[in-house]
Amino acid sequence: MIESAAAAAVALDPVRSRLLGELAVPASAAGLAARVGITRQKVNYHLKALEAHGLVRLAEQRRHGGITERVLQASAASYVVSPAAVSATAADPGASDDRLSAGYLVALAGRLVREVGSLVRRAGASGARVPTLTVDTQIGFRSAADRAAFAEDLTAAVLDLAARYHHDDGRPYRLVVAAHPLPEESS
Repeated sequence: MIESAAAAAVALDPVRSRLLGELAVPASAAGLAARVGITRQKVNYHLKALEAHGLVRLAEQRRHGGITERVLQASAASYVVSPAAVSATAADPGASDDRLSAGYLVALAGRLVREVGSLVRRAGASGARVPTLTVDTQIGFRSAADRAAFAEDLTAAVLDLAARYHHDDGRPYRLVVAAHPLPEESS
């Protein structure tokens, strides 16, 4: 999870982004330079910026005569930029009354990324896992009326389950159920 604007800018730079992708497999600056076709000095410059923001980490050091070769690796298999990194005024789902709007859904998604990212970061320090549940499926509606009926039935079912399993003294969880049209595939 990238939460600072500076780290996001570093990670989104095209050259640095490519280096991050290449560093899924540990490599030295010299090895990377040969793979990406830029000089070792330029690779080193970009690697220092990535390392300063925690996007790459030292995997090992190798001694070759009087020279120490640093082998780096991406610090994560993938990265997500938190909405908080882009703006201190991230979209707030509480600021919208229109629960059916795309803006509200985007604000919820942003909050989800921020909250789960924070939990994962804290758990990572101790090696604990974050207990989550995800349901991801597709459904085709024949009409707007079918979609509305589904939404009504789903809401009733979720509220019934929440009432049945909720305990005031239990650990609170956030449940988000969302649906949106699938974007058309780009060719």
